[in-house]
Amino acid sequence: MHFAQSLATLRLDASNPIPMFRQLYDAIKQATLTGMLAPGTQLPPTRELAQLLGISRQTVLNAYMHLTAEGFLSGEVGRGTFISDKLPFPTAGKSIQPKSPRLLRPLSERGRRFVGEAVQLNTHTGMPRAFRIGMPGLDIFPFDVWARLEARRWRKPQHHLGYDDPAGYAPLREAIAAYLRTARGVQCDAQQVLITSGSQQALFLAASLLLSPGDAAWVEEPGYRGINASLHAVDARVCHIPLDEDGLCVFWAAKHFPDAKLVYVTPSHQQPLGITMSLQRRLELLAWAAEKKVWVVEDDYDSEYRYTGPPLASMQSLDKAGCVIYTGTLSKILFPGLRLGYMVLPPPLVDAFVQGKAIIDRHTATMPQMVLTDFINEGHFSRHIKRTREAYVERRDTLLKALERHLSDELEIGNADAGLHFAVTFRRQRDDRAIVRTALERGIELRALSSFYNASQPNCSILPSGLLIGFAAVRDADLKRSALALRDLLKEVK
Repeated sequence: MHFAQSLATLRLDASNPIPMFRQLYDAIKQATLTGMLAPGTQLPPTRELAQLLGISRQTVLNAYMHLTAEGFLSGEVGRGTFISDKLPFPTAGKSIQPKSPRLLRPLSERGRRFVGEAVQLNTHTGMPRAFRIGMPGLDIFPFDVWARLEARRWRKPQHHLGYDDPAGYAPLREAIAAYLRTARGVQCDAQQVLITSGSQQALFLAASLLLSPGDAAWVEEPGYRGINASLHAVDARVCHIPLDEDGLCVFWAAKHFPDAKLVYVTPSHQQPLGITMSLQRRLELLAWAAEKKVWVVEDDYDSEYRYTGPPLASMQSLDKAGCVIYTGTLSKILFPGLRLGYMVLPPPLVDAFVQGKAIIDRHTATMPQMVLTDFINEGHFSRHIKRTREAYVERRDTLLKALERHLSDELEIGNADAGLHFAVTFRRQRDDRAIVRTALERGIELRALSSFYNASQPNCSILPSGLLIGFAAVRDADLKRSALALRDLLKEVK
């Protein structure tokens, strides 16, 4: 019994969360796949193998039963159990070579557009810390309320365990439409609302359904890397459009890229510079888009957090031609792990986008949508926005004062009237990416301003040098302490 002798060295770990019958099953399966056990090899009787390994006979029976059900083993009463002789695996001594780290064959041309630096998006690891951007203050979120609402929904789960409408949970679409009409002036009804798995999915849907390979799309320069990744993935022609104090330079863009099929803008709080697009510039863009029949994707992230004056109405509210696709996210208001976003679509696009959403992931998880519906309808959502807006003003002011006190000779602070972060530029040229790397080693998260510019210009010395600094994720004491740490770091890193 060569196999029995080899199994003498096998040690099943009772403390392992994987059941012991599964551990034995895996060992026999891998020995078969690698050729250690040739087709036709007889296995030890269950009682003998159980004694050899010091386990119960039932454990061996369970492993044999699963392997037989999958076709790895065969047997007859009175003859024993054998490795199936119908398997096309190598004979003993001719084992399969370990898997190569190289691809079996290259990715498709389309697949290659989904990998590489041009489409790489940032992720967060660990607990929130200064100065993480794109992260709300989790210490303010009413998790007790959310847990209570979720527990109430789980008491009768049978109504939301099946496949759901790809467009999203209908009551949530109603609640979001009502909120957007009131808070952002968006002209819509619930039928135009599509629930997505975050705003990134909304942008990918727009790029995929509205652009053919080679079609031109305007994006802000500097701008949000997420839209650049989506456009690159669908093989669109990305046109980087400069900004001025009023936002996207429409006249310049129309002159240089008149054949564009789509425009992406962040008019309420430009990412990353924080510029608010002026009313005149919004109307100019909408007039051009209406004349040329071009889609405009309005990414209205951070719109709830405007600290100087009342929130501005959305650009969609000014659209008379039906060319604006409005996108938003709950990540900045609630928490990113929720993965809920939404689109407000012109009526002619609704059916196509709902079908596109269904193809990508069938539908967004229903339970979080139900809990969010209750959270909105019972007033917790509006109270949370009010509470966080007040807290973020205090945190922003604390950080601005600390930077002014300790780093005014190093940094020039950009627009900080809205959002959860702001940009700063260095008063003398620095390698902002090197500073970001050093800061991360010391437990401080920053984003290099140069990384938001056109990636075809890799030499950051020719790009504006600065940092994006978030203030919402941590409390005042951490902001003050981290501002001092940043001052010390800049003294060391020249």
